[in-house]
Amino acid sequence: TQHPLTTRHWVKDCGRVDNTALETRADVLTYTTAVLDEDVEVVGDISAEIWFRSSLPYADVFVRLCDVDPAGRSWNVCDGLVSLTDADELSRAMVRLWPTAHRFRRGHRIRVQISSGAFPRYARNPGTGEPRATAATLLPADQTIHHDPAHPSAITLPIRTSD
Repeated sequence: TQHPLTTRHWVKDCGRVDNTALETRADVLTYTTAVLDEDVEVVGDISAEIWFRSSLPYADVFVRLCDVDPAGRSWNVCDGLVSLTDADELSRAMVRLWPTAHRFRRGHRIRVQISSGAFPRYARNPGTGEPRATAATLLPADQTIHHDPAHPSAITLPIRTSD
């Protein structure tokens, strides 16, 4: 006898998520454009260059691209995470976000989130160098993002132009 399976629980919490509440946390930095005067199409590979220092040698840098609608809700578009060793020294973290094809509509804003984790999407970094799956201790850390002329943290968006 075959038993039909329901898939309604398999896709729970998938797709777009409103990040507005998350972005109020003190450990999540956000950078937001002005309201867009025209549509902006982003198509392809996205990367972020983040100048970073941690109080611990092991840390993660998480970057998320969001679309902020006219009501102020911030919807995830794509994201990426990189794990660093020697993170307690100022270094350049290159974060590759998932490729995307997304149109930011006129009247919307583009937002970038930066944090040092995104659990449960990505496993927590214990900060100890131990394997994430078996680490017994999670250490708190202080992270610093640099964005000055000598350390130009930035995200690169492949903008599609009409020909």
